[in-house]
Amino acid sequence: MLSERRLQVLRAIVQDYVGTEEPVGSKALTERHNLGVSPATVRNDMAALEDEGFIAQPHTSAGRIPTDKGYRLFVDKLAGVKPMTAPERRAIQNFLEGAVDLDDVVARTVRLLAQLTRQVAVVQYPSLTRSTVRHVELLSLAPARVMLVLITDTGRVEQRVVDCPAPFGDASLADLRARLNSRVANRRFADVPSLVEDLPEAFEHEDRGTVSTVLSTLLETLVEENEERLMIGGTANLTRFGHDFPLTIRPVLEALEEQVVLLKLLGEAKDPGVTVRIGHENAHEGLNSTSVVSVGYGSGGEAVAKLGVVGPTRMDYPGTMGAVRAVARYVGQILAES
Repeated sequence: MLSERRLQVLRAIVQDYVGTEEPVGSKALTERHNLGVSPATVRNDMAALEDEGFIAQPHTSAGRIPTDKGYRLFVDKLAGVKPMTAPERRAIQNFLEGAVDLDDVVARTVRLLAQLTRQVAVVQYPSLTRSTVRHVELLSLAPARVMLVLITDTGRVEQRVVDCPAPFGDASLADLRARLNSRVANRRFADVPSLVEDLPEAFEHEDRGTVSTVLSTLLETLVEENEERLMIGGTANLTRFGHDFPLTIRPVLEALEEQVVLLKLLGEAKDPGVTVRIGHENAHEGLNSTSVVSVGYGSGGEAVAKLGVVGPTRMDYPGTMGAVRAVARYVGQILAES
């Protein structure tokens, strides 16, 4: 275990390196921070921190920079989550409240996160596997044609036109709508197939073919829309950090193009808390020089998807964690109210 003083020295090194982009020396630390000890003592503390792998000396510079291990300790033990100011919170709320549908919510969230953190923002669409049905609407377009509208608790709206095998009257359509919603409203998507499998038997023989066709379309919609989707923004922000990447930002950009990689980076949606993966903790080699800060979002206190940012390991962790958490909270509120 590091002594309290050496923890303070490490915190000061991380803060100065993130703020100045320059390796940090003992003289600068004693001048900028009230550590209460001499530069010689700070040099000894820095030597101990270097021996234990928390800081390193780049090239022949006299200063030191944090390692992945040093950032990890900083995030776990030394950094609180920086709360957003009241004006920042109002700005987030006002910006997101103007969204007209789920696609707009996700697009605005990506733009907002990229602006707030000046990193690459990644937002996962709410997964239907973790969503519930809010309502199924059935509208008559013609005697043998029906519009099926599926509305989820996360604001997702899916529409399908169903060509029926025979004309279907308004009374039968109203009956099907009522019976369908009584079974599936507020139920998870995963439960829907078993909830509706015997529904055709509740109708007259001549209507069962149409009921089965409508149900087949509903179940197909669940399967089709089950793919995980992401939106990414702010990639140009990486160009500001060129010197933070050992050789080139190309491996980072290539990794960001792979949706499967990003989904793994964000982690499981069921883990709603703020997660920070630093440097080599990211399994994909192209992202070994980056950190990922992610958090779950959703309505009703349950996470249905993840959002987060990707940036260099030299990151303002308290500020980034605060921004990601605040945005996730507001997105969850908007989904709950939609």
